Amino acid sequence: MYLIRRAKPDDADTLLKLAKTVHFINLPADKDLISEKIRRSRVSFHAAATGEELHLKSMDGSASSRSPMFMFVMEDTETGNCLGASMCVSKMGGPGYPNLSFQLERREMFSRDLQAGTTHVVARLFLDESEPSEIGGLILGPSFRRHPLKLGKQLSMIRFHFMGLHRELFGDKILAEMMAPISADGHNTFWDALGRRFINLSYEEADKFCQKSREFMTSLLPKEDLYLSMLHPNARAVVGEVGKDTVPAKRMLEKLGFKYTGRIDPFDGGPHMEAVTDDIPVINDTHRVKYAGICKPTEANRHGLISNEDENGRFLACYAPMVVEGDSIRLIEADAHLLEVEMGASLGLTPLEMDARPRKQRAWSGQGES
Repeated sequence: MYLIRRAKPDDADTLLKLAKTVHFINLPADKDLISEKIRRSRVSFHAAATGEELHLKSMDGSASSRSPMFMFVMEDTETGNCLGASMCVSKMGGPGYPNLSFQLERREMFSRDLQAGTTHVVARLFLDESEPSEIGGLILGPSFRRHPLKLGKQLSMIRFHFMGLHRELFGDKILAEMMAPISADGHNTFWDALGRRFINLSYEEADKFCQKSREFMTSLLPKEDLYLSMLHPNARAVVGEVGKDTVPAKRMLEKLGFKYTGRIDPFDGGPHMEAVTDDIPVINDTHRVKYAGICKPTEANRHGLISNEDENGRFLACYAPMVVEGDSIRLIEADAHLLEVEMGASLGLTPLEMDARPRKQRAWSGQGES
């Protein structure tokens, strides 16, 4: 069975191994930084459960580093292994601590004497202080990708499920910074052609330092228009593109209403996508229900993400079949046990039908269906 829960300190080693398989700003391959994110996440979950004001000691004094951040992991309950993770940040940037990107614009030029013209794409540094929420850090162990239970989709959707339950903590827009193509040895063509000319760090070094401070970006990156036609064709080719492994995540977000903003990451050139929070169906469909007891697998008439929270910030969730009866639900015994629910408990519910297989072919073993 597969359980989604908040990250705990013991997950740091596994998350470090997973982080070494990709290059994420939100999940750096650094155990100390991962451990700090786990600590910050656990404080955030507790604050969300109690309604208390969040008190975090920021690493750089920025608004984003003090903002609640929630890290979810998926656990194989038979082995206890952490299989993957995802996260969301309550607010990114803010007055005095903007979120950075490059805004792309077209420039039309025409010579009357030559009767000819050219079109150029320019990049201008964009400083966003509107405090959007952010999703990121979605990763799943290679052997569990394309799993028939769609474990990656479960890890992605749990963030929107949580936002729906705690809408007041999140902004009116949600930002997703999509990963651009990165070489196997951690190089990015866009960074090597542009960013490194102004910031004398490797892509990996700049990525890691960004976890501590973003001041160096606003101080060293130029404020003037940068003509991308001056870049090598290989660097221009990755602007606004995503890596092969990121394509499924991009398509999933597009189905939820996320759109490319015309802005790109100043490090790797990957596209920034945005959606209006209240327009995302998964968030709007999420609500609280009462647990009304056990049902038989054959009685289940709906599927969805179910979560159980307590006053200490503990968060347990899974994708499961259920019987929906008005404002109450009944669960099969294995899932009720997995979520540690008691009669009458208030649970979070996001109705989702993710399994395309005919019902008669499904293995009703108490395992979350996808």
